[in-house]
Amino acid sequence: MFLGRVIGRVVPAVVAPGLEGVPLLWVQPLDKGGEPEGSPFVGADGTRMAGPGETVYWEASREAALTLDPSFVPVDHAVVGLVDDVQLDATAAARRKRGKR
Repeated sequence: MFLGRVIGRVVPAVVAPGLEGVPLLWVQPLDKGGEPEGSPFVGADGTRMAGPGETVYWEASREAALTLDPSFVPVDHAVVGLVDDVQLDATAAARRKRGKR
């Protein structure tokens, strides 16, 4: 699973079968420290609860298609949960401050 922050919502003009009623979210991937990492993507919101500004965790590829009901719908990314808090141990935090991962 990966971390991301919801930066917006997407309204499709045409909805693929199996995705009726599933919100689509614009998500910015995050690294372990909560900093943006990579390009934003559109993901299906399997939680049906995420909104702009929230930190979420998501899956990609085949695993994303399995998270929705019915499974194997045509998605590449799916939001599978909301994140309450991220805690790094002291060693990881110290490495991060020095610029190492």
